[in-house]
Amino acid sequence: MTTEDLIGAYYAAFNTGNVQGMLDCLSGDVAHHVNEGAVRVGKDAFAAFCAHMDRCYDEHLTDIVVMATPDGTRAAAEFTVNGTYKQTDDGLPEARGQTYTLPAGAFFSVAGGRITRVVTYYNLADWVRQVSA
Repeated sequence: MTTEDLIGAYYAAFNTGNVQGMLDCLSGDVAHHVNEGAVRVGKDAFAAFCAHMDRCYDEHLTDIVVMATPDGTRAAAEFTVNGTYKQTDDGLPEARGQTYTLPAGAFFSVAGGRITRVVTYYNLADWVRQVSA
């Protein structure tokens, strides 16, 4: 499986709500760098993050473009996040079922056929503006 295929499988699992499918793409010691948050290490921390996100947000990614280095050890993805804010998240505006659309991107490290690092970026101020309108 190429790095592009691996990242594609990761996002396909995300879009179907298949957390186990996402976990299957990750190394056991994956470092997950979330936007505006602490680094979480390991699959258990990643699964807990996914459970939290599922409680608060319903998201689907579109316009996914994946790029990888020739040796397959690094990759980047650009995509659009289409979401609904379902439950108020700590320190953020009140959830009332607001919808949002955000451009976003991610960076990956890959070794041994698994993702070892995920770094996700989006514009939090834009998201707050959209859900506060």
